[in-house]
Formats: sequence, C-alpha cells, structure tokens
Amino acid sequence: IPTRAVTRVAEKARIAEAALAFLPPSRDAALLLDAGTTVARLADLLPPDHRGPVVTNSLPAAASLASRNLADVHMLAGRVRPQTQASVGPDTVAGLSALRLDVAFVGANGFSASHGLSTPDPSEAAAKRAMIGASRLVVALVDSSKLNNDYLVSFSALSQVHALVTDDELSE
Repeated sequence: IPTRAVTRVAEKARIAEAALAFLPPSRDAALLLDAGTTVARLADLLPPDHRGPVVTNSLPAAASLASRNLADVHMLAGRVRPQTQASVGPDTVAGLSALRLDVAFVGANGFSASHGLSTPDPSEAAAKRAMIGASRLVVALVDSSKLNNDYLVSFSALSQVHALVTDDELSE
C-alpha cells in the first residue's frame, strides 16, 4: 500500500464528504474524477443513482465505480503511472480535448498562492491541465499538509479553481 494511501485518512475522508456538496443537482451531470487518494474516496461516496457519465484517469476510482454498477464509467486512455495508478500522456490529453464536463474533482501534490496547484510529474500536470480546461466547474480536493508545497510543475493557478476543499487545519 502506498504511503499516501494511509496518511491523513480521516482528513481525506472529511474532504471527500464535503466535496459532495459540489455535485450538481442533476443526476445526469458529467463528472470527472482525477487520480489521487482523496478523490478516490469521493468515488466511493458518489450516489448510487448517479446516471450521468463519470470520466476518470484513476484505476482505483474506475474499479470502485464499476464495482458499484454505476452505468456510465469512462476510463481515459494513456500510460499508467505506477506511483498514482493514473493514466497520463498524450492519449489522456487527447481524450479530454473532445469532452465538456460539468464538474472536475482534481487533486494536487501541493498548492500555494504563487505556484497554484502543482505536481512533480509533467505528464500528470498535462492531464490535470486538460481536465481543468474541459470542465465548467473545478473543485480541488487537497489536505492542508500540502499548503505551500510547490512541486516542479504548476498545472493550475488558484484563480482557475472554483472551490478548494480542504480540512480545518489551515490557519487564517
């Protein structure tokens, strides 16, 4: 089990529960779930009556959704990164280019006012950038331990994110 899957488990669960508030009222809404342990927790919480498409680049999220018989689960093509179990690369970006999604739930390795949302891997950054570009509403799910951790590649300015869902450990 990767370390990131067993760290800050309670915080990630609360963040995923709070993110449910950003689901559109329509059960037909097109959703995007990024890879990451916090977003994977959200996948486990999606209402069983959701009828719209759910697009993901996350193997764990796709498996969770499919095992719960959600009718319209789409796995993005691409090379799978072992560290995150996410599909990334040109095929992932190309697959997103034709889509228009209602809400994207994205994760990040770090976030700050100056560098935005960031990740150490350029391929993951490109996929996340394409997700944000394909979505009407962008909701970032990041726990407070990631604040002011800037990684190699910024994939989004904070101004491109409509909502940042985090835990209660941030100072004012």
